[in-house]
Amino acid sequence: MIGRVNHIAIAVPDLEAAARRYRELLGASVSGVQELPDHGVRVVFVDVGNTKVELLEAFGEGSPIAAFLERNPDGGMHHICYEVADIGAAIRRLTEGGARVLGDGKPKIGAHGLPVVFLHPKAFDGTLIELEEVKPDFAPA
Repeated sequence: MIGRVNHIAIAVPDLEAAARRYRELLGASVSGVQELPDHGVRVVFVDVGNTKVELLEAFGEGSPIAAFLERNPDGGMHHICYEVADIGAAIRRLTEGGARVLGDGKPKIGAHGLPVVFLHPKAFDGTLIELEEVKPDFAPA
């Protein structure tokens, strides 16, 4: 059901400082800042060739990242995102298997403009999982 790792997300207390460290110290290519008020985060993506690292900080009232950073003031790994071909089918299979989809159980549009859901960490050995629906790229013949 799951495809490749789309990204690994790291919560940070200061997005600009973290992006600068990745750019200047690691020589990484870092995207511009995206504000995602529906998810309560500001993000940048670090391109590492075979996947991405998402740096995210709290944004707005009730951000889930704010609570994470209260417990982990220096930041840390927040979640891992896997690609799926059909998010509706994935949700059905997971809920039938006993996994809990967070929120209202319906996909939201994520940072890449694609449907995403988050799965409760208790179902996956303490790791928050994000699923992102992607469609295969078809090259013209």
